[in-house]
Amino acid sequence: MQIYGFHPVREALRHRPHEVQSVWLARARKDPRSRQILDLCRRHRVEVLAASREMLEGLGEVVHNGCIAELSGVSRAVTSFADPQLQVLIEDVQDPRNLGALLRVCEGAGVGGVRIRDRGSAPLSNVALKTSAGAAELLEVQRITNSAQEIRELQDQGYWVYGADAEGELIWEVDLCGPILLCIGGEEKGLRQRTRQLCDRLVSLPMRGQVSSLNVATAAAALLYEAVRQRMSQNASQPLQEEGA
Repeated sequence: MQIYGFHPVREALRHRPHEVQSVWLARARKDPRSRQILDLCRRHRVEVLAASREMLEGLGEVVHNGCIAELSGVSRAVTSFADPQLQVLIEDVQDPRNLGALLRVCEGAGVGGVRIRDRGSAPLSNVALKTSAGAAELLEVQRITNSAQEIRELQDQGYWVYGADAEGELIWEVDLCGPILLCIGGEEKGLRQRTRQLCDRLVSLPMRGQVSSLNVATAAAALLYEAVRQRMSQNASQPLQEEGA
């Protein structure tokens, strides 16, 4: 598989260099970002090849910025900052740019794992990877076939499942501490009806202006960072145990 652009290639070299077989750089590039890629390739003994103008033009409309990597796999390396009890399920997000932006939000919020319902969702394509600005390389991402099954399994493990829905309760009136799964629906219809029914509660954001909804990644960012705020506040308020206790 190939990935394109400086951000995705750099994060792959940083977090899973053993899967990077080679990197192609445009011959004309001599800027700091190119030098950073070259340094990472030397450090991890990854072959660097000069990409000709003809080769890059042959990629068509792919936005590559003159930097391409050939990878041997698609596994993800999860950062040590991820919160394993903060999980996200995504279904029916059809625009790969929205999917990439969602993954970027999830990584920024420290989400411990992302499940993407395979049918009806955009693939984890190069467009999605590039839009994620390298975040997809840092997340544990699973493609799943059945949202209902995933929800039931997590509920059995003690997770509370919240669904993003315009008719839900205001997000800051809901306790988002502890093990939770946040379900995010697609651009057109939101969550599937069965997913809504299985959620323990539905949550929403107030729309005080004249537009009726937000972009899916923007809404997810607001919801997830309210969860982050609550969880950080809870951790800060917990008294430290005395030594030897």
